[in-house]
Amino acid sequence: MYSFKPIAYVKNNREKIADDNWGDVLSLIELTEEFSEESLLGIEEFSHVDVIFLFDKVADSHTHFSARHPRNNQNYPKVGIFAQRGKDRPNKLGLTTVKLVKREGMTLFVTGLDAIHNTPIIDIKPVMEEFLPKGTIKQPRWSRDLMTNYWKV
Repeated sequence: MYSFKPIAYVKNNREKIADDNWGDVLSLIELTEEFSEESLLGIEEFSHVDVIFLFDKVADSHTHFSARHPRNNQNYPKVGIFAQRGKDRPNKLGLTTVKLVKREGMTLFVTGLDAIHNTPIIDIKPVMEEFLPKGTIKQPRWSRDLMTNYWKV
C-alpha cells in the first residue's frame, strides 16, 4: 500500500467543484514547510509544468470503478473510468499541464490548473518537449464536446 504526503497546496478563488470555466483562474502552488526554495531551483526555465493533485473533496461513495456516461450526460457514450478524465476516480488523482507564470520563493504562479482552493498537490514535474506525444492526438467526438466550455472564462 502506498501513501502520499502533499508537497504543496493550491491557493485560488475556486471554492466549489465545477466542471467548466477554468480559463481565467490564476492559482498559486505553495510548497509545504518541509521544502526549501532550492526544491524549485531552475523551474522558472520551463514554460509549463505537470501538476499531479488529489481530488480530496470527492466522497468515496461517488467513486466509479467501471463505466459511466461522462458528466452523467446520457448523450455521451458509456465509457470506462480510465477512458475519461473525471474526478470520481478510484485513486482520486488529477493531472494537468499548466502554464508557469512565475516563481516567487516557494510559490509557483500558474494558469490552467483545474483544482479548487486548498487542493493537495502530490507532485510537480517540468514539461519537456521530448515527453510530449509524437504524432496526431486521437480522441472521440464526445470528449471534444465535453471540453467546449472547460477553459472558457
